[in-house]
Amino acid sequence: MQDAVLYADRHRQVPLGILSGGHGISGRSLNDGGIVIAVDALNDITLLDGNRARLGPGARWGDVAAALAPHGLSLTAGDYGSVGVGGLATAGGIGWLVREHGLTIDHLLSVDVVTANGELVRASAAENPDLFWAMRGAGANFGIAVSFEFDLDPIGPQVGFAMLVYAPDDIAAFLQAWGTTIEHSHPTVTGTLILSSSGHGTPTVQALIVVDADDPDTVVERLQPLAALAPVANQSVQLMPYHTLLSQPPEQHDHGEPHGHSSLARHLTPAVSEGLAHLLTSNSSFFLTVRSAGGAVADTPADATAYAWRNANFLIATLGGGSADFEARWNQLLPHFEGMYLSFETDTGPDVLARAFPPAHLKRLRALKRTWDPTGLFRDNFFIHPTSTFHHNF
Repeated sequence: MQDAVLYADRHRQVPLGILSGGHGISGRSLNDGGIVIAVDALNDITLLDGNRARLGPGARWGDVAAALAPHGLSLTAGDYGSVGVGGLATAGGIGWLVREHGLTIDHLLSVDVVTANGELVRASAAENPDLFWAMRGAGANFGIAVSFEFDLDPIGPQVGFAMLVYAPDDIAAFLQAWGTTIEHSHPTVTGTLILSSSGHGTPTVQALIVVDADDPDTVVERLQPLAALAPVANQSVQLMPYHTLLSQPPEQHDHGEPHGHSSLARHLTPAVSEGLAHLLTSNSSFFLTVRSAGGAVADTPADATAYAWRNANFLIATLGGGSADFEARWNQLLPHFEGMYLSFETDTGPDVLARAFPPAHLKRLRALKRTWDPTGLFRDNFFIHPTSTFHHNF
């Protein structure tokens, strides 16, 4: 790995991608005519003493969950098992247990990183703490993570998983009610809304909800407030092991994926809800997801990690769209959002970075970039310029 980084440094005239081996939305892990450093072979999953685990960046979260399950342990991660550890564990990690256990990066104890000069260093609260801070939310800019050590949480043999198809009369009112209800739900409840728009007609509204409880009556009790929000056209509720929930067929997202946007919202206010309902009536075909991103996330101070948006309760992302009408409606929503989640955004540039990190965070990240990667080797995934006026043609 160190030799690969030094080789890339000698050929910095071409693009550089870092591929963990799982799927990703943006396609930035790959490129045409450049260098791709693949870490998919670094896929070890090792259980350590004290409810800890060492994970390679090439492991997939479905495999991680399956390996931890026999020990009654889990690690909050994404919502698809085919996602690789490396990309998610350096960006944030918003998944099915987020409201109960926070972000994946909140469980990170240390990370081994090959830096831009080819050196292998460990980052933790005690060793290179500034690099450790940066790796938790902006890791793609600071090196290639080759090993992670996490603390783990206990989990029961099964969790509740519900799929509800709603038929609301008023999309905006439904979204606002959904937001209020999720925020006041038991911490074990995490939900995702999936709304699809074909560019005409009424959008479909599906909810995927996880309740971290294995008692059927408890699951139903905690689901009931969400089920009562609108008429339910179809429903399915079952108990299943957490690792089964993450068992997805292999999926590989290649270079040049569909257009995608993301933002974070503190609440689904009337302005946000009405704006999303307006977006759904655009002339584009796309998916809109509203994921839970709150709860225990706020237990960690905003300045403790490069990921800053600890008061946001919702991650809002789109996949598809891209028409001028769609973009105009999305841009109208931006003033009502608070921050952005890098893993679901396909646009790049200074404006995107300004939404991804608050000014104080971005200032600190630029200073750390000058220390750890002053020449900008790692530049192909939301490049944080060492200075605000840094420009270079690679």
